[in-house]
Amino acid sequence: MREIPAVQYITRDDPAYTHSEQARLMFQNGIRWVQIRMKKASEKEILREAEKAMDYASEHSGRIIINDSVEIARDVDAHGLHLGLQDTPVDEARNILGDEIIIGGTGNTLEDVQWQASKGADYVGLGPFRFTSTKENLSPVIGIEGYKTIVGQLRALNIFTPIVAVGGIVESDIEAILETGAHGVAISGALFNKIIKT
Repeated sequence: MREIPAVQYITRDDPAYTHSEQARLMFQNGIRWVQIRMKKASEKEILREAEKAMDYASEHSGRIIINDSVEIARDVDAHGLHLGLQDTPVDEARNILGDEIIIGGTGNTLEDVQWQASKGADYVGLGPFRFTSTKENLSPVIGIEGYKTIVGQLRALNIFTPIVAVGGIVESDIEAILETGAHGVAISGALFNKIIKT
């Protein structure tokens, strides 16, 4: 099983800090895993920010995960790729990118996790934990009990793909989430406000 860090930062649109600057600040503050998520940007803009973020990752021994784009992950030689349920399936991306890259997938239900695991996902970003303004067309909220249930069901099915909780998570949630058996958390706003806005 690949090493999946327990905390991931997901970049967000901000007028004062570019996505690559956010990555740099996270690396400087001890976060080792940053996902570049630029839903409303052009491919050229994403590529530019991803290249800069990869430079910062090299300086700080960090990892960059690219959201959605197999092509950009390939072009910048990213450490990882995160794919939504409507994106390229994980196994197809793996055929293009090779075995070294970490590829994760999105899920909201037990069935989603099973599907992503069957495609060879290295982890599944399962959420949302609670309501979040970061994501449009939000799926049903899972909550602590939902993670307990789904992780238990996965273990009963002998599926041990790491589950990374995502969606509206704040620092005080982390301990309870990890107690459900989830492997880690992906955080955007709470880490942004703690590290960048303070």
